[in-house]
Amino acid sequence: MKPEQVLEMGKEKGAKVVDIRFMDYPGVWQHFTVPIKELTLSSFEEGFGFDGSSIRGWQPIHASDMLVVPDAPTAKMDPFFEAPTLVLIGNIVDPITLEPYSRDPRYIAQKAEAYLKRTGIGDTAYIGPEAEFFIFDDVRFRSTANSSFYEVDSIEGVWNSSREEDPNLGYKPRHKEGYFPVPPADKFQDLRTEMLLTLESLGIDVECQHHEVATAGQAEIDMQFKPLLQMADQLMWFKYVLKNVAHNNCHTVTFMPKPLFGDNGSGMHTHISIWKDGQPLFAGDKYAGVSQMALYAIGGILKHCRALCAFTNPTTNSYKRLVPGFEAPVNLAYSSRNRSAAIRIPMYSASPKAKRIEFRTPDPSCNGYLAFSAMLMAVIDGIENQTDPGESLDKDIYGLPPEELANIPSAPGSLEEALAALKDDHGFLLKGDVFTQDAIDMWIKYKQEKEVNDVKLRPHPHEFFLYYDI
Repeated sequence: MKPEQVLEMGKEKGAKVVDIRFMDYPGVWQHFTVPIKELTLSSFEEGFGFDGSSIRGWQPIHASDMLVVPDAPTAKMDPFFEAPTLVLIGNIVDPITLEPYSRDPRYIAQKAEAYLKRTGIGDTAYIGPEAEFFIFDDVRFRSTANSSFYEVDSIEGVWNSSREEDPNLGYKPRHKEGYFPVPPADKFQDLRTEMLLTLESLGIDVECQHHEVATAGQAEIDMQFKPLLQMADQLMWFKYVLKNVAHNNCHTVTFMPKPLFGDNGSGMHTHISIWKDGQPLFAGDKYAGVSQMALYAIGGILKHCRALCAFTNPTTNSYKRLVPGFEAPVNLAYSSRNRSAAIRIPMYSASPKAKRIEFRTPDPSCNGYLAFSAMLMAVIDGIENQTDPGESLDKDIYGLPPEELANIPSAPGSLEEALAALKDDHGFLLKGDVFTQDAIDMWIKYKQEKEVNDVKLRPHPHEFFLYYDI
């Protein structure tokens, strides 16, 4: 869509205002709204000014002025606002140099796509994330100097099997038995369908929706694979739509990876493939029907996985899910069909177009622009350096004897470990100026100071249970 078409679209849809959206560095959408008359052809070149010092991980106070320039092809009508609202995702620009901002996650994704083309390896990286989430009925939490607690609740929660509900009708999925019971055990079929239909009304192709493994409303809605930047944009719409549909129905959605103890966490298994001139390059006659290029791509992800986790699993809570011996794929191995491996080669279809690799370690708390870009850079690095992924592991990894399991490398055990790995291993991200040293340094600094240290300094409620009577 061109700028002229966006203006015409606004007229046809009766838009009264324009919502300009962009994301902060950690990955949360930000926005401001202007009257529709303020959007002109020049807006797509000159942009709109805003205070960059108020955005997490961005500008210092003495250099706060920034521009956000709307990107015409991103135009959509918001499905929730009362006034007809045209939405445009913007790119961040320095107002003095007019250069793209190095810490703008969307710019990093644009550079990753451009770098792939420059390498000659391929012209399109297709990304297909499977973002899991929880639908809760109630959430409360507090963290102060002298108190800390959280509590979530759900009509589906198995812990409510004895609750007075006037009447309690039962049908609450037991722990790890939420995949795929029909209603009345599944109480969110209609809600998920509303989410699906809202996404499709925005032009976002959806493949399916279903309940997930955990009790208490864990769910998954899968989007059809798209080019990297388009999918990163769609992931922002995805989270926005799901949260607002839930909120409008008196529920709440979280993409926090591990909100419950004793049940499955939420992952974001991410499918990756590279194409060139309309042809898939990951299909071949090697293991599980993939090409040698795909095996090298796997080698790149496995080699850099510990550093990748700083972007693909970027919260302290991420590592409550990535615990060895439980359901999450922490062991750095690859396999066909084996879902306990960090990388799986799906075997649903023999079509060359369906051949891709599935990186199972990521979770949906990530910033999609950064996570997808980092994955692609690891894939490119593996292909360029012909990185051998080693032998496939087709056994049940969690059933291996300790002496054999000890030979399989593992994902980081904490966000602090992942950030340390990124500090030591980020040269592959700097190629083509996709990630800058400044962007990586700020990511490490922000995460260490604002998240890792903040969590480390606070007593945990369970520590009172364990230690108060010592």
